[in-house]
Amino acid sequence: MTTRVIVADDHHIVREGLVALLQRERDIQVLAHASDGMQLVRLAREQDPDVVLVDVSMPHMNGIEAMRRLRAEPLRCKMICLSAHAEPHQVAQALDAGASGYILKESAFSELVRGIRRVMANQVFLSGELAGDLLQGRLQTTRTPNRSTNHGLANRLTPREREMVQLFSEGYSAQEIATQLHLSVKTVATHREHVFAKLQIHGIAELTRFALREGLSSLEVSRPRA
Repeated sequence: MTTRVIVADDHHIVREGLVALLQRERDIQVLAHASDGMQLVRLAREQDPDVVLVDVSMPHMNGIEAMRRLRAEPLRCKMICLSAHAEPHQVAQALDAGASGYILKESAFSELVRGIRRVMANQVFLSGELAGDLLQGRLQTTRTPNRSTNHGLANRLTPREREMVQLFSEGYSAQEIATQLHLSVKTVATHREHVFAKLQIHGIAELTRFALREGLSSLEVSRPRA
C-alpha cells in the first residue's frame, strides 16, 4: 500500500531534500509540499493525504497551530512533527495538538521513514531519547504546576487569537495582518486587545516573549523589525 504524504517546511532546500529522498521509497508518494502552516492546511484539504510532515517553526502559521486546524477537519491524515528542538514542553504541545510522531531534524532519514510507517500502523513514534525526556518533563510540570503565571494560558486563546499572537510577535503591523487575513484593521486591533486582556500582558514585546515561551512563534522565523 502506498502512503501519500505532504511535506511542510519553510526552508526551501530542506523541503526539496525531503521530497527527493521520500520519492525514492517505493511505498511513499509525495503529493505536495508547503512553505507555511496556512498553505499546509489548504493543501491537506485539497489532497487528503495519509501523512503530513510538519515543521514546528514556520511563519504565518506555525506547525502546532496548523496541526490543531487539521485535527478539527474531517481528515484522516496522521501528523508527524519535524523539529530541531527537543524540549519536552514542545514535544508535549505537538502531541497534544494531534501529532502521532515527533522526529528531530538531526535524525537519519531512515528514522523518518520508520516513523512514517509506524504512525501508519497506528503507533506513536518519537525520536531517540525523547520519550524519556517527555515523561520527565511532564512529571516536573505536575510537581510544579504554578511555575509560570502564564503557563497554559495559550489554550484559552481562540485559533484566530493564536494566529494573531504569532503574526504580531513576528513583527507584522495591524495593517499588514489585516491585509494578509482579509480582515479590517479595526477587527485586528480588537483581537489584539482581547489577547492582551486574556493573557494579562501589555505591549508587543511582552507578547513576543509569551509567544516564544509557549511555542507559538520562534526566533528562527521572526520577521526583522524596521
